[in-house]
Amino acid sequence: MKKAIVIFGSTGNLMYKKLIPALDKIIQKRLVDEDFRIFAVARKQITIDEFIDIAKDKVKDHIDWAKFKSHLEYILFDIKNVEDYRTLKNKLNKDGYDDISVYLAVPPKLFPVIAKGVSQSKLVEKNNHHKRIVFEKPFGEDLESAKDINRELWKCFDENQIYRIDHYLGKEMIQNILVVRFANIIFENSWNHQAIRSITILSKESEGVMSRGNYYDKIGALKDMLQSHLLQMAALILMDKPQDFSSEAIKDAKVKALKNLAFDEKKLILGQYNGYRDAEKVDDNSQTETFVYAEASVKDQAWEGVPIHFVTGKKLEEKRSEIIVHFHEKNDLGDYFPKTKPQEDKLIIKVSPNEGVEFQFSVKEPGLGNNIQKASLDYCHNCKAMENTPEAYERLLIDLLNNQRTLFTRWDEIETTWKLIDELKGHHSKLYHYDSYQDIINVLKEKGVLVNDL
Repeated sequence: MKKAIVIFGSTGNLMYKKLIPALDKIIQKRLVDEDFRIFAVARKQITIDEFIDIAKDKVKDHIDWAKFKSHLEYILFDIKNVEDYRTLKNKLNKDGYDDISVYLAVPPKLFPVIAKGVSQSKLVEKNNHHKRIVFEKPFGEDLESAKDINRELWKCFDENQIYRIDHYLGKEMIQNILVVRFANIIFENSWNHQAIRSITILSKESEGVMSRGNYYDKIGALKDMLQSHLLQMAALILMDKPQDFSSEAIKDAKVKALKNLAFDEKKLILGQYNGYRDAEKVDDNSQTETFVYAEASVKDQAWEGVPIHFVTGKKLEEKRSEIIVHFHEKNDLGDYFPKTKPQEDKLIIKVSPNEGVEFQFSVKEPGLGNNIQKASLDYCHNCKAMENTPEAYERLLIDLLNNQRTLFTRWDEIETTWKLIDELKGHHSKLYHYDSYQDIINVLKEKGVLVNDL
């Protein structure tokens, strides 16, 4: 079947920053056929050469522009005119493209308008699984707005045709969580409260809000990061082994894990970095949080008494995303090792910017003494791949084009995470202001939060 991807919003930042580089790599690696086409849809009245010239100025990656252009068509388009959809549909039919992905790289408020045009024109027909529609987070701004968007989409398409992108799920080490957990019996058999003391899931950014003030000030860190990226990581860490490793079975296990999660509203700490209100299009009196610490428990006997710590924020001391699994300390070594107690065992799944897995454990110190010291087994995924690991969007686009849904979120995942966040957002917590990450650390210490690996 001849494949095509139709991209609405193709003169936007997402197209230049992520989609063009990912599509170029897919083409260069010959993961699509020579007749694969990219239909760049936008309202700007420009030629394809002018589009390429603009893209050259905005795309930072190295692109084989001649090769990319051979797969590209630029379409002048009015999203409110159904005849434009019909014209595009007729062109695709005439050229023999019968496997079509429609990508909405546009704000959520435009989803219903475009979905209606795509459906009415039969560019994507309901129940035809060779035709699908894909859109980016945010999946609404709360549970009700997410439901509104989803109801409109369901009028036009069935659930199996809807692909919701959370780019974190395309990252190599997020995919590797299932392998680490279920392909290694040493972890699979100790993945419960008897062996694990606590889990920390963090995603820290050193940069501020930059040019995203208009979007970010309406959303904040709770909705921008915790609702999507961090809860998706939690689901993969906490879920039971699925019945099989099909897309639907994995999603079933994730949803069950998310439904068992409960936040402690008394242990919610929100912060805003000083200078945030000076950013472009941010309210002078904004109460939007740029930092979140939250603690949750799991309503499951296997995880009884195991706290789950979530940390995310902007303008912190580093860029780092990790999942840290703390194991219980083992202290009953008798009199033979009298001087030093064992170090805490940790499993660290490194998501970004470094990718890999590190396991920290205790060993005897070299020499005649009986002291104990920390040792580490450290697997560097970036190093193994010689810095050539695929970007998240590259993997997600390949899966989209091949109708593989595992790395895309299902509606009940979105619904469950929004329920959790809406409940947490309803709790009125003091907003702390910080100049540095140390200010945040001091607040966490005052609140009795362990900060060793935050």
